[in-house]
Amino acid sequence: MRQRVSYGLNLLLLALLFSLCVYESHCGSVRDVEAIAPVISPSVNPQPFLPLLAPSPLTPFTNGSVPTLSGLCTLNFTAAGDMMSKTATDCWAFFAPVLANVVCCPQLEATLATLIGHSSKYSRMLSLNITHAKHCLSDVEKILESQGANKTVQKICSIQPENLTEASCPVSKVDAFESIVDSSKLLAACQKVDPVNECCQQVCQNAILDAAKKLSETNIATNLEGVHVVPEQSTRIDDCKNIVLRWLASNLDPSSANKVLRGLSNCKVNKVCPLVFPNMTHVVKECANVITSQTACCKAMDSYVSQLQEQSFITNLQALNCAASLGAKLQKANVSNNVYELCHINLKDFSLQESGCLLPSLPSDATFDKTSGVSFICDLNDNIAAPWPSSFSEPPSSCNKTTKIPAVPKATSAQSGLYSKNLMLPSFFSSLVILKLFL
Repeated sequence: MRQRVSYGLNLLLLALLFSLCVYESHCGSVRDVEAIAPVISPSVNPQPFLPLLAPSPLTPFTNGSVPTLSGLCTLNFTAAGDMMSKTATDCWAFFAPVLANVVCCPQLEATLATLIGHSSKYSRMLSLNITHAKHCLSDVEKILESQGANKTVQKICSIQPENLTEASCPVSKVDAFESIVDSSKLLAACQKVDPVNECCQQVCQNAILDAAKKLSETNIATNLEGVHVVPEQSTRIDDCKNIVLRWLASNLDPSSANKVLRGLSNCKVNKVCPLVFPNMTHVVKECANVITSQTACCKAMDSYVSQLQEQSFITNLQALNCAASLGAKLQKANVSNNVYELCHINLKDFSLQESGCLLPSLPSDATFDKTSGVSFICDLNDNIAAPWPSSFSEPPSSCNKTTKIPAVPKATSAQSGLYSKNLMLPSFFSSLVILKLFL
């Protein structure tokens, strides 16, 4: 089912307290917030408490200032105005650090690729030189900040001026690119990216890889001193992929380019677990080999999971990867018992907050409304058990036909399950909710 949850300013204090937990570690566990959490639904099966991040008390949403730009960047910010606004909302001041991996940074990268791609129509270059890149990146950050984005978004997303150059790719001129790459074939494969099937069939991704390989093999880059430089082939290919993405963006309108680039980034995002696993010595001590005390083991697991919940929002597919990664690490440390089942560890326990907001595998952008605030969609299916890995199980993947993990959550009231290898999942990660913060 789809449910809209709203919070008023009377909960601002709670939001600020939670913000301190996340950013300053002023409380021992995010679980402590549950004690003062409001009841979201009076139904028999109440929805879990939504993570609440402290909004800025400032009104309106943007700071209303006109940014002072360098005047030395030739990128056409107006042409990508809608993308810039979307990026500012996705990277909103308090959301940016906890939505960085899934929403904020992919949108920022798509915006930068589109800005450079569209500028190539006039410059005939698919990259910026380092000096130009510094000015442009600074200007982008100033514009985004003026629209409400986190002022350190460049640092949060680890974007450097070098990321706007050609790096080690030997081809950055449009004419050279189009003489090497079968551009019509590339555009046909990537003009529209199916958000569900692309991650498995990799139609566009394979076309991009093929084009990047051709570019990387063109010649050997030469540095300023005239000395031949031969970077690793994999590095050249990755750098050339960025050139290919910019070319694609230049041949699509900004809105279409944004959909394509974000669709591709979702495939990349859902393949990995973005969480950092802290030291698990205490869990191993209490849970390894023969468990002498289930209470002590689960207390250790509960404490450990609480540390994971302080990091970031993740998607449901990322949660599966995180569960598999942590389970494998625990097994390697001689924790042979299924502590997920023993201690009732669910997929949502790997995301920010104890009752967690798992984002859909195709995370939507955050939205801003002047009268209602900032919101984004959460996937709140309850009690989906975290799968304990076995030596015979395949890695979790939306493309794994035996596991039948859905690629796209759909809003539906149906909760019928699919059983596979001791893992019970709804036919779709279906119960979505919109977290809305009022300013």
